[in-house]
Amino acid sequence: MTKNANGYTTVMKGMLGELPFDAGMFKSAFRQQASVADKMSRVVLAAAEKSTEISAAWTKSALGEIGNVTRAQDHPSGYTMAMSEFALAQAELSARSMEAFADVATTVQVKTVELMLAADRDLGSGASKAATDSRSGSGRPTPPPRAASKAARKAPKDLPDAAGKVALNQ
Repeated sequence: MTKNANGYTTVMKGMLGELPFDAGMFKSAFRQQASVADKMSRVVLAAAEKSTEISAAWTKSALGEIGNVTRAQDHPSGYTMAMSEFALAQAELSARSMEAFADVATTVQVKTVELMLAADRDLGSGASKAATDSRSGSGRPTPPPRAASKAARKAPKDLPDAAGKVALNQ
């Protein structure tokens, strides 16, 4: 079993070693993804901060208004009046707070779409550059090597044909 595993490793190293490969492209892709993630994190954290501020202001205002409801009244109708004023103030405050939350959500949505469009643009230009770089001077794709790699020739012959199995599983 170990013999087959070592042979498989040898074959894979040989195949990957024969491929034209630009490590700089992977570094660039990683940096690009990290940049998008950083920008997206800033958007999310700014939205969380603004939402927390809205919630805190809403709570502070509600607690300030409830003091009027709990204050001792001379007449029973005073309690009814205090509750009515509190309910009206809370309805107005709720509407303003919900509008503020909607503004935050809209801002996050717009910034997210802008980031995704910018990332798509960058990805498209990078893919185009990579495709152009991989072409030969004639404008046609470079043909694959004809001879098998040394690693493929050294591999044990009793390894299953992985490509055939993959094709059958699809």
